[in-house]
Amino acid sequence: MHNMRIAITGAAGQLGRALQAALADRHDLVLLTHNDIELAAPAAISQIAATAADLVIHSAAYTNVDGCARDPERAYRANALGTRYVALGCRRMNAALVYISTNEVFDGAAAHPYFEYDQPAPINAYGRSKYAGEQAVRELVPQHYIARVAWLFGGERNFVRTVLRLASEHNEIAMVADEIGSPTYTADAAAAIAALIEQPIYGTYHIVNSGACSRYEFARAILQHTGLGHVALRPITLADFKRDSMVPPHTPLHNIAAADLGVRLRDWQAALAAYLATIHA
Repeated sequence: MHNMRIAITGAAGQLGRALQAALADRHDLVLLTHNDIELAAPAAISQIAATAADLVIHSAAYTNVDGCARDPERAYRANALGTRYVALGCRRMNAALVYISTNEVFDGAAAHPYFEYDQPAPINAYGRSKYAGEQAVRELVPQHYIARVAWLFGGERNFVRTVLRLASEHNEIAMVADEIGSPTYTADAAAAIAALIEQPIYGTYHIVNSGACSRYEFARAILQHTGLGHVALRPITLADFKRDSMVPPHTPLHNIAAADLGVRLRDWQAALAAYLATIHA
């Protein structure tokens, strides 16, 4: 594939940084952080168009799930209207668009992993705002990839680092055993997106490491990998854990569409081991 000019929103976020690392040697990157672009304002349309990019990867989002629950309009402005403005900017310069979406577009009531074209039915303000962003992308940019990711780890602040911090401070930590999902390493997701954009086969993709686990099982694997198996882990339920936002309880994502194109991600246990090796290197 030819060298492309690629604009990345949310370039300083954990996925944004991984995308930079995955794409920098092949493509010309225009890195946009929240200092460069006011996503929730119509001015974002011309700011995006000014990048003259061939492709935009829109990874910026308001991702504070509890904050979204407290201020649903802020979530909607940032994640729904902001995405619409990015999409309109792409239209203006005839660029393709990769929209980073989330497992939280689903209600978590299914007994099976979700396929790409299962019907979204978000149960919290964050999921609703991200699904509205998907709808804007589908409406406005025919040449789009919607890449749903889940339970991302890889930056400075994520579940893995939180578990390690808690384990260093406490003899016992409690983890939710009835929230099931697909942990995903940012480096693997970024490599998959880099491979996906090599072929203009547009549509909706589930870009997650393979396999699924509960938060409790994920935490246990983290402790075992880091020699902290002696820290007691207590299973609790979502009902025990008071927070502002509802959580979809069962949202493993099934990667079928990308896998058919040869874009497969290793299992989450191997990805976790690889990430931990970078922390403790």
